[in-house]
Amino acid sequence: MLNSLSPELETALRAALPADRFQATSAKYLEEPRGRYAGQDGLVAVPRSTLEVSAIVQKCAEARVGIIPYGGGTGLVGGQVAADGPVPLILSLEKMTAIRAVYPQENVLIADAGAILADVQTAAADVNRLFPLSLAAEGSARIGGNLATNAGGTGVLRYGNSRDLCLGLEAVLPNGDVLSGLSRLRKDNTGYDLRHLLIGSEGTLGVITAASLKLSPRPAHMGTAMMVVTDPAAALSLLSLARDQLGDTVSAFELIHRQGYDFLGEVLPNVRHPFVTPPEWSVLIEIGVAQAMDPADGLMTLFETAVEKGLVSDGIIAQSQQQSHDFWSVREHIPEANRLIGSVSSHDISVPLGALATFIEQANARVAAMGDFRINCFGHVGDGNLHYNVFAALGRDRADHVNQRDEIKRVIHDLVDELGGSVSAEHGVGRMKVDDLERYSDPSKLAAMRAIKAALDPLGIMNPGAVLRA
Repeated sequence: MLNSLSPELETALRAALPADRFQATSAKYLEEPRGRYAGQDGLVAVPRSTLEVSAIVQKCAEARVGIIPYGGGTGLVGGQVAADGPVPLILSLEKMTAIRAVYPQENVLIADAGAILADVQTAAADVNRLFPLSLAAEGSARIGGNLATNAGGTGVLRYGNSRDLCLGLEAVLPNGDVLSGLSRLRKDNTGYDLRHLLIGSEGTLGVITAASLKLSPRPAHMGTAMMVVTDPAAALSLLSLARDQLGDTVSAFELIHRQGYDFLGEVLPNVRHPFVTPPEWSVLIEIGVAQAMDPADGLMTLFETAVEKGLVSDGIIAQSQQQSHDFWSVREHIPEANRLIGSVSSHDISVPLGALATFIEQANARVAAMGDFRINCFGHVGDGNLHYNVFAALGRDRADHVNQRDEIKRVIHDLVDELGGSVSAEHGVGRMKVDDLERYSDPSKLAAMRAIKAALDPLGIMNPGAVLRA
């Protein structure tokens, strides 16, 4: 059993570290973006080095007090907030923000875990390189949290998830030992790859304190287009055509439903729409090409071929950076519009690409059978990740459907499981989806996960209650 944070532990921590490494909790650390969890008052530790993180973890292990690792607080499944149980220590990496080193010729950057994603992107750009992880929350999300949740974003189609962008990690294990693994190597077959064990573990196996990140050459030219497709099946055919014609230059392929445009008009009217009449389905395509290529020519050829095949009925190719920015502004503001409207039930799911159109058709039918709802289905269709969100009908409020939330989630997740998909594509498990993990995961996988947790964190102090039931 874990103990609550005690005056004795606080005294021991303050004796071990400078006074400014601690502060009282505030709303920032006790809330999460969707407002479904509220943390407990206690103490926040803000170390400035890996050795200080180690000292904190050692003291908490000795006292058997839980630790909640805290990055940018942008997680959407409650992984950064402990609503109940013994009062934990909140361990924030916000003061560990250094870019430790950049190796342009090696395409490697080493950063503290508290470095903000946008700052890492800027540091890469300063040496004419690209760190391609891109999220709506990149101005506040931190690298440690991105890796702890294996964050995805809009560039997964070309560059992969956070896992694919990490060469090595430094981390503090649950007993306080420091794992020094900031490798810059692409090839290293010396035993178990603990990096991949920690990535996606959501702070339940240790605290990531720094990372060796993989950079890429910056595309010489970027091209962006919005195209109107007949339906999700046509969007998938367009994606296949784009990859046939443009190869690996396709870096983003985002599906947008008319409901997303309607929500923007309702609560964010200043966001500029690309089409006078919002289409039922459209896709946002971005490509990045080498110096000798013209992205506009490639996108125009794609558009013309897609029209001939009956996949696309209209489209706009960005003629300036501002127009490209406007296209992306639509996509990036849809989650904010969703938040302002307030969903009854939100779902971050993935299915095999071949099942994506079937999922949308069947999910819509199953939700319709439960009542009158609006559905905003959008996302990274290039990698099969959809954000399928259910809202109350116009004129009603999500509070009118609180008693249906669990039923809606079960219906959607059951369908995802039937189609061989995942009920958590990029947001993680956190505390919100612990029951889902147990319901839909292979029993052998769960047993192995519990065995790993018990081996590395026998006291259960690391982010208790997240991912696996405490």
